[in-house]
Amino acid sequence: MAQSVMIAFQSPDLPNLTKVVGRIALLCDGDAPNTPAAKALNKATRGALARALASEAFAQLKAGDGIDLAYPAGLDADALHVIRLPKKAGAIESRRAGGAIGRALGAKGALVLAESHPAASEVALGIALRAYDFSAHKTSPAAQYGAVTMAVANPEMQAKLARANAALAEGVLFTRDLVNEPANILTTYDFAARLAAMQEIGLDVEILEEEQLEKLGMNALLGVGQGSDSPSKVVVMQWRGGGDEAPFALVGKGVVFDTGGISIKPAGGMEDMTMDMGGAGVVAGVMRALALRKAKANVVGLVGIVENMPDGRAQRPGDVVRSMKGDTIEVINTDAEGRLVLADVLWYAQDRFKPSALINLATLTGAIIVALGHENAGVFSNNDGLANDFLKAAAAEGEGAWRMPMGQAYDDKLKSRVADMVNSCGRDGGSITAAQFLRRFVRDDVPWCHLDIAGVASLKGDSPLAPKGATGWGVAALNRLIADKFEAK
Repeated sequence: MAQSVMIAFQSPDLPNLTKVVGRIALLCDGDAPNTPAAKALNKATRGALARALASEAFAQLKAGDGIDLAYPAGLDADALHVIRLPKKAGAIESRRAGGAIGRALGAKGALVLAESHPAASEVALGIALRAYDFSAHKTSPAAQYGAVTMAVANPEMQAKLARANAALAEGVLFTRDLVNEPANILTTYDFAARLAAMQEIGLDVEILEEEQLEKLGMNALLGVGQGSDSPSKVVVMQWRGGGDEAPFALVGKGVVFDTGGISIKPAGGMEDMTMDMGGAGVVAGVMRALALRKAKANVVGLVGIVENMPDGRAQRPGDVVRSMKGDTIEVINTDAEGRLVLADVLWYAQDRFKPSALINLATLTGAIIVALGHENAGVFSNNDGLANDFLKAAAAEGEGAWRMPMGQAYDDKLKSRVADMVNSCGRDGGSITAAQFLRRFVRDDVPWCHLDIAGVASLKGDSPLAPKGATGWGVAALNRLIADKFEAK
């Protein structure tokens, strides 16, 4: 797993500020040096800090953004990073400030002068999330991050607040590592093994192999992987931190590589299909975060792990498979495979665990990217209460999500001439008809959300809290949802 940057909390050491090497970051609330650390830095730099705070450039900064004073006179530091962050700034702005620090962090590390800022622990979380580099396969890793010292007025309290955030950060980084891995490394074997290793942190992990899946009748899932040399698997992760209540369930699509099967994808961009296990990656990251922070909730995470390959044994367009539920599915397009995987795992989750609520995640459709771009995941639900609770949690964590419609007219499009339903029914409303397909495998009395994360799981460019590549979107929102709605107080 990518190594998290080391972050420690201590009281400010103002007499030795001039001797700090690396970078110094100062959180400012106002247009003049008005804290002990700011006054000390302004004196050391002979008024350069005051001039920067009074400048038009600083006045135009958004909360969480900053400007650099490079090689400031009077300091041994390489740079003084001056960040605009009001005392009343919320978690999102504070993490953005941390992201700015993490983005510029180098091998010499940084001193962050947060002093009495109430959101210092959120700044630290932003640093941890942004100071990430997936370099496992580079001979000479590009990014090296030195340690970060958070200089705060109340180090013990801020360190305590940061511990829960550290568990969240590790969950997010675990998800990013999984999604960033190439498919020749993250095979179905390797993916299952990495999840099984989380037994070391208190999760109960069970791996269902193909023979067991056949006995359970998971023919929809098995059909997707039958053209691959890597066997299909279902991994069940349980965290029992609550009482006797029914668990909250998470289900993830784990297609470690998606060629499209016989309905093969165009060559351009196919290399990105290593991220088609993004839903399963998020489920794994959430389960890791819950275990590390010892959440007082019962949560089960289930992931269907397959590889979709063209082969003499591969599933064909026109084939009919019978799902675990018993419904038959005409496979119109073998590239609409994720919903086949989820159908069986959703039914198994309900059949075995009788969950209080159920959320599935998948990089399911390109259509959701057409609809929402890369700013929001699509949220589909049969329950307004659960959908609203998730949207509220996502907004609080700064993770974009948008409720999408469902309805009978969309469901009617799933009609098949030879089976109970088709797995694909055209381009129009593609993300919605995919959700309607999944809805058929959710019992009416189970609150359910489907999150289509195709546009947010991995990005082509940097974001405030992540470098190019996997984002870990959804780990924070689901962690908050569980804390707010499913965890004993």
